[in-house]
Amino acid sequence: MNSTRDFIESFEDTDPFPVQKKSKKKQGDGFKGMGLSHPIVKGIQKRGYKVPTPIQRRTIPVALQGRDLVAMARTGSGKTACFLIPIFEKLKTRIAKSGARGLIMLPTRELAMQTITFIREIGKFTGLKCCLISGGDNMESQFEAIHGNPDIIVATPGRFVHLCVEMELKLNSIEIVVFDEADRLFEMGFGEQLKDIIARLPSTRQTLLFSATLPKSLVEFTRIGLSDPLLIRLDVESKLSDKLDCNYIWCRQEEKTSVLLCLMHKLAEKYAKNVDPPQIVIFAATRHHVEFIHTILMTANISSTYLFSNLDPSARKISVGKFRNRVVQVLVVTDIAARGIDIPEVGIVINYHFPSSPKLFVHRVGRCARAGTAGTAYTLITKEDVPYLLDLHLFLGKSFDFEQLGRVPAELLEEQHALLLEWHKEKADIESMENVCNNAYSKYLKSKPGASMDSVKRSKQLGLIINNPHPLFGANENSEGNDLLKRMKNYKPKATVFELFNFGVKEMKDKRNFHENVIANFRKRGQNEPVSSVNAKKLKFQTDNKDNYVPYLPEDHHSEFGLAVNNFEQAARKVGMDVLGDEEKQINLHEKMKKWDSKKKKMVGQKETQKKIRTESGVWISATYKTGKYKQWKEKAKADDQDDENDDEGGIERNSLPIKGWKKGASGQGKKARSELKQPEQIIKTREKKLRAMERSKKRKPKGKKRN
Repeated sequence: MNSTRDFIESFEDTDPFPVQKKSKKKQGDGFKGMGLSHPIVKGIQKRGYKVPTPIQRRTIPVALQGRDLVAMARTGSGKTACFLIPIFEKLKTRIAKSGARGLIMLPTRELAMQTITFIREIGKFTGLKCCLISGGDNMESQFEAIHGNPDIIVATPGRFVHLCVEMELKLNSIEIVVFDEADRLFEMGFGEQLKDIIARLPSTRQTLLFSATLPKSLVEFTRIGLSDPLLIRLDVESKLSDKLDCNYIWCRQEEKTSVLLCLMHKLAEKYAKNVDPPQIVIFAATRHHVEFIHTILMTANISSTYLFSNLDPSARKISVGKFRNRVVQVLVVTDIAARGIDIPEVGIVINYHFPSSPKLFVHRVGRCARAGTAGTAYTLITKEDVPYLLDLHLFLGKSFDFEQLGRVPAELLEEQHALLLEWHKEKADIESMENVCNNAYSKYLKSKPGASMDSVKRSKQLGLIINNPHPLFGANENSEGNDLLKRMKNYKPKATVFELFNFGVKEMKDKRNFHENVIANFRKRGQNEPVSSVNAKKLKFQTDNKDNYVPYLPEDHHSEFGLAVNNFEQAARKVGMDVLGDEEKQINLHEKMKKWDSKKKKMVGQKETQKKIRTESGVWISATYKTGKYKQWKEKAKADDQDDENDDEGGIERNSLPIKGWKKGASGQGKKARSELKQPEQIIKTREKKLRAMERSKKRKPKGKKRN
């Protein structure tokens, strides 16, 4: 954590574009005032961008100067255009035979596909060619795309390193490289691949790094991969959009599905008159819950689709396409879609399960209220989620009034619950899926990091009991009954337990009359703080009398703790000693991993080693990257002619390989196989050769018949 803070402090005074100073240029200048070329400005206007966002206003001029850059801003602030516009301005136009000049690294294939769409829209008039390299797609088509010498490569690290090792690529022509969602890249374990990619790039490149956080591992990577970078940080000022409306609905764990159905029907009523109702994203903890929620919504005649990491790549592409094209209104996802996915029509986010960290909450609700638009987030809160809710508002630095919490009216909840019971009886699949979800959720809780001890202690002191309805559902007929129950619960008689019998009645009355003022003040204070005791006084940082003492912790320690990815305390909390597995398969695997030690005379644990190879850059990566598929494709496609021409004319460079595609004739001399992929010049040359052969055949005299 100290290295991260030192890294940030070392760049605090280097930002030449402070946010508070407003630009003297007119608002109408927009992107034109940045000195961009006409094709790029035309593409920006075609996309619909008029005024640059704060992060765009500060990063694009720096990137256009050719400096390395580290930018941090909250999600939905327009970071994609921050690196696409400088790439277009630097590359200008397409150069077909120079090889790839721009490289964009992204953590997930959905984000990579989204970036490709942005490139084709904004760079429509530049003529630049781009290709997508991501896992799950056919490698042969990606070999062919690399041979086409694209100007910009958009890739995920795992598959791109695989192609680099297979094809033995030399990325000497790269002029600018971008690492988007860099903290997520390291969270997903792409550290070795990124270091290998950095080692393959030329030292004269320009590097742009965009991240929501700066963990320790990313700071070390930044020092290696960037040269004198400029840090621009906008994440501290506002973690959530001002146009985002956060709502919290109180419920029990077993009521969540019924509450979700009530919420969906209420939202359908609310936006029934809208021509284009806002699209909804529902976040769940596990893929089993995603499938279960999708089944329930489809049973309730609510069109939806789903997305999770284990889903087939083609199915993931179809699901995102359906939702993006408004074929369905609801998308049920795990946290795979919490980062980077931008769908402009998303107006509502629902957290079926409360996220495990404040940073994840920010990224989830950041799917709506993007680029200045309004959005609403609904979060289902149970008693177990209260400590995480307290941690969230400590992270945001905002006070929270628990009177904002509300329930779904009992009559609506009972109606949906009865409907769910009927579905359970009619469809056996729903009941079995719910059992699987319960088992998955119990395992999820074991892996879920715990909340801070202070928040757990505060949540126990609160003793929350929420009876008031949520504002979305408004006042209902039973609201007076709820108020009556609340008053009955808070009612405390003046008489004490000692006055139940006649013994000591007079003495207790005298005592109560004597201490009446003290008792009244105590009860008044208790009535004001049973539910909303964790208010601004307790949630706000203690900043009184700063001059009189030195605080033990910095003011933003809650924020830094939430932003940290590789935190020692969080990592140490997960450490455990697993002697045996909890399933038969794991127990057998544990036994197989033991071997006999002749010196110790007993069975000892055998470390599971993965074979690795050392690349030209000196980085050790998995040996599975070298499979020989590229050589097989070259023999099949007979692409050696194009390879030789690209090498002569400055295309993508590859190390010298034994030339394939040669055949031996009858005389033993090598004859090169004809290429099926031909250039126009080769086709013309072949036609001329055929014409000359036909002319020679016409001039020949016919041979006479042999006589007996």
